[in-house]
Amino acid sequence: MEFWPCQVFSPTLQRKAKMEKSLCFLVAVVFLTGFVEAASADDAETSHNITTTTAEAVTNPHQTTPTTPTTSRAEFSSSTVKQDTKNISKEREEENKQKEETDETTRLECPPLGLESLRVDDSQIQASSFQRMGLGPHRGRLNIQSGIEDGDMYDGAWCAAYKNKHQWLEVDALHLTLFTGVILQGRNSIWSWDWVHTYKVQLSNDTVKWVTSMNGTEEAIFEGNQNPETPVLGLLPVPMVARYIRINPQTWYPNGTICLRAEILGCRVNAGIQDPPSKDPLDFRHHNYKEMRKLMKTVTDECPDITHVYTIGRSYMGLKMYVMVISDNPSKHELGEPEFRYVAGMHGNEVLGRELVLNLMQYLCKEYKKGNQRIVRLVTETRIHLLPSMNPDGYEEAYEKGSELAGWAEGRYSFEGIDLNHNFPDLNNLMWDAQETAAAENSKASNHYIPMPEYYTKEDAMVAPETRAVINWMFEIPFVLSANLHGGELVVSYPFDCTRDWAPQEDTPTADNAFFRWLATVYASTNLAMVNPNRRMCHYDDFQQYRNIINGGAWHTVPGSMNDFSYLHTNCFEVTVELSCDKFPHASELPIEWENNKESLLIYMEQIHRGIKGVIRDKLTKQGIPDAIIKVEDHDHDIRSAADGDYWRLLNPGEYRVAVWAEGYFPSVRLCRVGMEPHATICDFSLIKTPIERLKEIRANGGKIPQDLQLRLRALRLRMFRATTKVINRRRESQRQRHEQLWLARRTRSSRARRA
Repeated sequence: MEFWPCQVFSPTLQRKAKMEKSLCFLVAVVFLTGFVEAASADDAETSHNITTTTAEAVTNPHQTTPTTPTTSRAEFSSSTVKQDTKNISKEREEENKQKEETDETTRLECPPLGLESLRVDDSQIQASSFQRMGLGPHRGRLNIQSGIEDGDMYDGAWCAAYKNKHQWLEVDALHLTLFTGVILQGRNSIWSWDWVHTYKVQLSNDTVKWVTSMNGTEEAIFEGNQNPETPVLGLLPVPMVARYIRINPQTWYPNGTICLRAEILGCRVNAGIQDPPSKDPLDFRHHNYKEMRKLMKTVTDECPDITHVYTIGRSYMGLKMYVMVISDNPSKHELGEPEFRYVAGMHGNEVLGRELVLNLMQYLCKEYKKGNQRIVRLVTETRIHLLPSMNPDGYEEAYEKGSELAGWAEGRYSFEGIDLNHNFPDLNNLMWDAQETAAAENSKASNHYIPMPEYYTKEDAMVAPETRAVINWMFEIPFVLSANLHGGELVVSYPFDCTRDWAPQEDTPTADNAFFRWLATVYASTNLAMVNPNRRMCHYDDFQQYRNIINGGAWHTVPGSMNDFSYLHTNCFEVTVELSCDKFPHASELPIEWENNKESLLIYMEQIHRGIKGVIRDKLTKQGIPDAIIKVEDHDHDIRSAADGDYWRLLNPGEYRVAVWAEGYFPSVRLCRVGMEPHATICDFSLIKTPIERLKEIRANGGKIPQDLQLRLRALRLRMFRATTKVINRRRESQRQRHEQLWLARRTRSSRARRA
């Protein structure tokens, strides 16, 4: 029988696990000997004994009465096991010591079966009993979230119908599997507190005869949870090979009931040679801050002509926020070439976006060098900015715990405890209030380039340094299109994220709702996970009924989101992509996730070339005119030209009447037609300056010269914002240096004390 190699698990589990690599061989010899002949290619359908003598028959899991889980001893005697173990240990003792010296942190770990990532189907999970369907065994998945209402079909755990030691949650691995551990969580609910304190683990090959995991000569009792949310790892004292595994709670929170969410760790046995999930030669693993920098340097070394790395600022803890540009002229903006950005890691524990962006860097570099025409065209016609980690402090916190132990919120927030997706200025309500006032006064309110509120520019404003860095970044580069990569769901949401009148849920469309729906559909319809008709919902929202896209406000209101700020304060259109049910997928899942998202990431970037574009120039000097207003008829959202006078207006196919106005110039109007092909229509404008004589005439008649007061206020607030940012950054840097000096002084004193 072939043995499937176990994979390296998270960094934290590597430290926690105390089993050497040789244990994999040991366990294989001890436990696989009994059924070398039994393991066949059809092991998913054939029952096998797990080398047991006697065991009571287990009652059908669909019965409503409680049943008694059974335990039994191994068929071979304990002395035989000890002797075999002793002999094998002696033979490999010297080899193990050498391995310890070369790599002390390497431990035997197996990946999760996939309860959290949904690779394990609902039909593979059974239970002794359950209170109701909403608390059925299919809800016993690690990190599954419940809705606001208790009592619905989508609660936050499996909960047994009875409070006794005879309850169990069972998982069918479908194949013979070397089980190594269990991760347990309590019930997710804002109304109830339920979790399991201790539990046993039982294994079987036929669901009739069960073997309990042993700790020496006694049945192993595993420590469970002390609160509902923190995942707790329980490693089997001796890994065991079986097809089925049960979690059998022994004690639980006294004021609650038996409820749990779980993940199972195990390596498939006799997997044979399998094709890799992805044929792209990319670095599929999780990268901490240091490894991320190394990878980015590797890409720039491989493709120096099309890459450029720069930083937009630092996190609270001083980690640099790196951005890689990929373009044929990456170091500067080219006239007429649109600027695109992907932002990942706004929530530090939603790590898939970070790895996909790093994969995208490598892929664009390699395919460009190969001469892939699609990639060459994308790179030469677009300036692509990739920010893999907006919240590096949060990521390092989650990375320290590992992929299955970070929980649902560990590392989500910045070091200061700020949710960065609620940390941008709320311009929605400013605009809506101004529109209501303007309607009462029979005037018109601005619909774009809305200035930041004055309070937001103060030194004492609760604005994270990461948010300040991104806002400054938005000012410096005329971005046209963006996507904000998140995790924890499978859906693409589009603005507005904030609802009117603080409604918790309400469809709140923008003036460009049709194009935003197109953008969301482009990504969702090409994402292999989202379009899978057989996939189940992640938690409690069925987004498949909306074709996996939804208006942000219709999902849940998010005041101060980056999407809304980007749309109202700059020219950039941005959506949020929820990439996976699992916020922190195991490294073994990364190749699959890359294949799920590769086409979506590419085709979404290509949408930047839809609509109209051009240059607005002075008719006499031919110089570009910055900050000119571009108005599209029947679209109550304007944009502005960039510093060189170039502009890009994203539009669906059709014919549009476009007007351009700039301070000190006569307006100009023309018709622009957008076709079905993914190439922007060029619509240039030449403006004529208003004559001095005409200005004098206006003043003589008591008239006012039209001024772009909105633009001036926006520029003033920006100067105030940047000034306070500099003051705060200097103060923080000074504090950081003092802390480093104190730390060095303590270290020196401690070192001297040890020497003394």
